[in-house]
Order: sequence, then structure tokens, then C-alpha cells
Amino acid sequence: MIFRQLFDRESCTYTYLLGCPDSREAILVDPVIAKVADYCCLLDELELRLVIAADTHVHADHITALGELRDLTGCVTVMGERAHAACVSRAVGDGDPIRAGSVALSVIYTPGHTDDSYCFVMPDRVFTGDTLLIRGTGRTDFQNGDPVAAYHSLFDRVLALPDETLVYPGHDYRGNTVSTIGEERRHNPRLQVASAADYAALMGSLKLPSPALMDVAVPANRACGKPVSVTRKL
Repeated sequence: MIFRQLFDRESCTYTYLLGCPDSREAILVDPVIAKVADYCCLLDELELRLVIAADTHVHADHITALGELRDLTGCVTVMGERAHAACVSRAVGDGDPIRAGSVALSVIYTPGHTDDSYCFVMPDRVFTGDTLLIRGTGRTDFQNGDPVAAYHSLFDRVLALPDETLVYPGHDYRGNTVSTIGEERRHNPRLQVASAADYAALMGSLKLPSPALMDVAVPANRACGKPVSVTRKL
């Protein structure tokens, strides 16, 4: 498999390029609109054809590139069915596959950070979006987030993967690039809890500012990154 981990410095977002060396078909996971020219350049250099652009959830801190990439390349756009994004070519649910040539991802529904959060799993790695971060987890205080649901998504679904599974998160703010399930189980401070109630109390104690782009990004991302006009009530 051809694999690249790409980074948007402004939003600290990781985008992942996965390519099939035989068919030359490729998938982009969590692409950022500001980096579209870079993605297209890299695809050309690697002689890959983008066939799928997928988001792990409706992002609140950056604008997705799904719509722009669809218009430029004709790729299929993918989001989880709980995102209720009518703009996408395909809405996926728990257990559904996402394929490009020999590259195959399995979708798992992992609500908690938002109610439309999904992870994409391969035999040796998992793309966790904001569900599981390196030494952290996604906040649960907006977009129908739910700390109890997050606890069960983490402990019942994600941490049930083999310890050696590579963890590729949707963001990192400290320069980390990759971890493993076993490493996060042992060393992630937010996972050192005894129950869902303990996790909910921990997440409830966080005092985090809202993402600066939230009011713009969420409606735009439900439209695959296209601008959405908002009428303000006087």
C-alpha cells in the first residue's frame, strides 16, 4: 500500500492518503480544503487517481475538501450516515467497507465526540478521527457529544482492537504522529478510568473554548465544504 500522512498546520489536522499500487486508485481521509492543491500535486507525482474522499465526522475546526475534490477529480465522497449530509455520494454505516483497489477500510460507528463520529479500520491500523487522539480523546461538549457514549466507543470498540494496531488520529497539537492501541491503553491519561461515570466526570471537568471556526465549519461541512449562507434573526 502507498501511504502518506499529511498535515495542515493551521488546524493541526492529519489527512491520510492510501493508494493501491496495482490499480493506482487512492483514498483521502479527512482532507482539508486549504490543502487541495497539495493533494492534487501529490496524487499526480505518485501517479494515483483519487476515487474516494472520506470524513470521519462533521468537523468543527476546519472546512472539509470533500466537495472541492469531488468537483476536481470526480471522486466519490463518503461520510457516516449519522452525519445526515445530503451532499455526499455515499453514506456509510457500522461495518460497511470503503475500498479502492486492494485498499480496504472497515467502518465502525464510534459516537461520543460527536453523534456522527466514525473510525476506519484496516488489519494493522485505525484512523480514529477525533474519537481517540494520542494521549488524549475528543471533547464531548458540542455537536450532540456524549461522554458515556464516548467511553463505550473507546473501551468497547476502539480499545478492543489488537494492542499492536497503529493509531492514526485526526489531529495532534504536540507533534505526535502515530501511536498504538496498547500504548494508548497504558499511557493515555483519559483512559485511566474505572467506569463510564468516571470518564463522564473527567470530560465534564474540562473547560475548553469553542473552536474558532465552529459556526462556519459545521454547516459548511454538512454541505461537503461548500459555503452556506446564514440568516441572522434581528
